[in-house]
Amino acid sequence: MTEEKKKLLSYIDEKAPVIISTSDQIWGYAELSLREFKSGELFAKVLREEGFSVEKPFDNIETAFRASYGSGKPVIGILAEYDALTGLSQEPGSPVRKELEPNGNGHGCGHNLLGAGAMAAAFAVKKYLQDKGEGSGTVILYGCPGEEGAATKAFMARDGIFGECDAALTWHPSDVNQVTSGTCNTCIQTEYKFTGVASHAAGAPELGRSALDAVELMNIGVQFLREHMPDTARIHYSITDAGGDSPNVVQPRAQVLYMVRSIWARDAMALQERVDRIAQAAAMMTDTVMEKRFVDGCSNTVPNKVLESLLWENFDQIDLPVYTEEELKLAQALYDSVEMKSPDLPGEATGESQEIYEFVDEKSCHGTKAVNDFLIPYFYSEKPRMGSTDVGDVSWCVPTAQINTATFPSQSPGHSWQNVSCGRTSMAHKGALLAGKVLAAAAVDLIEKPELLQAAKEEYEKKMKRYKGYFCPVPKDAVPVIPGEKM
Repeated sequence: MTEEKKKLLSYIDEKAPVIISTSDQIWGYAELSLREFKSGELFAKVLREEGFSVEKPFDNIETAFRASYGSGKPVIGILAEYDALTGLSQEPGSPVRKELEPNGNGHGCGHNLLGAGAMAAAFAVKKYLQDKGEGSGTVILYGCPGEEGAATKAFMARDGIFGECDAALTWHPSDVNQVTSGTCNTCIQTEYKFTGVASHAAGAPELGRSALDAVELMNIGVQFLREHMPDTARIHYSITDAGGDSPNVVQPRAQVLYMVRSIWARDAMALQERVDRIAQAAAMMTDTVMEKRFVDGCSNTVPNKVLESLLWENFDQIDLPVYTEEELKLAQALYDSVEMKSPDLPGEATGESQEIYEFVDEKSCHGTKAVNDFLIPYFYSEKPRMGSTDVGDVSWCVPTAQINTATFPSQSPGHSWQNVSCGRTSMAHKGALLAGKVLAAAAVDLIEKPELLQAAKEEYEKKMKRYKGYFCPVPKDAVPVIPGEKM
């Protein structure tokens, strides 16, 4: 590692107090998608104090921001998130389930760490550009709210925001240290509201038009659709309003939220149209009125081997955290608290590579270690994974890559109280700082070595030609919707 990079890493250590403080404050705010008012303001305040030019609100999203520093090319984008989840309030550092606030929110996906770690990377790249002088390049930290149920990166992608970047980097908290590869599912969420006519269910049922019947018929229609859709597709639903609690009333309103997934956006959009027609048919059968509202949509990811390899090379040169006895004790207790453990070894590539399987099997003590304190070897993949992320839409606009660092104990489930408990501990802080260092080191390489950036762009262009371009799942007239907000 060059002396210049070592200086950058030490700069992140120097800035650790403000990075950790920001993460912990956002952990405490625990604000839901598109309601991250305090979190967004805190980021804006800290970034302005550090010398960034901050736009907030950004792209007509009140809790989004864009923080930039420098001038000229290349332009490196770094993606930050900071929204929490419902029902996951949890006392920090506790090995048992213990709510801080009944039915409160919590950072079960670690987005407090994600935002702070991304900011750490931006700090270091800004320091590098400051030392290099005017025209050396630009770093932009994008504050992307509402990843959990609003997918604002997809809205930004639709609006052409990421076209200003030459490459984009990000990370996500996890229970492993790895560079992620492969793709995922496109996902589209749509809400259907049916309006009928209330009536006495016994005295005058013929005068009523049941919105709840419409929802049930729609659900039945979609059940029959499942036989006639691709094996890789998924459809999920939740009845968000059943119309009331009285069975002797013909329910005049009902609402259902649908999630349609398929690997490719064009396939998900075609399947979504079929679900829409079923909803309209259900309204016709029940003589009710159907209103449809687009909630969000995000595309599958486009892996970039050049950027992923660069991230891993830098990851491999940076010292991994060393944990204290106290940290290991808490990690072991949280590991033991997970009732349903996965039979698979940790890491995405263990199911695709025998060599990596054997490496992880040994390093993780056959998957029984409480902390995965090792770096998993890099493995390029185009294999689909069943989840979804709005980072995918960024990857359709510009070469993009991401990593995971171990901020949580092994086997800690996604969206869990265990993640919330660990998310404001020194173990998690170490993982966030590590992520910032890896992203910053790779960003500096992209600035200093134009041939790397050119290779990443060439790979991206070839894939765009092969995949026939970006099919944005977000309609032109759609605006971000606060999850759970009634139509």
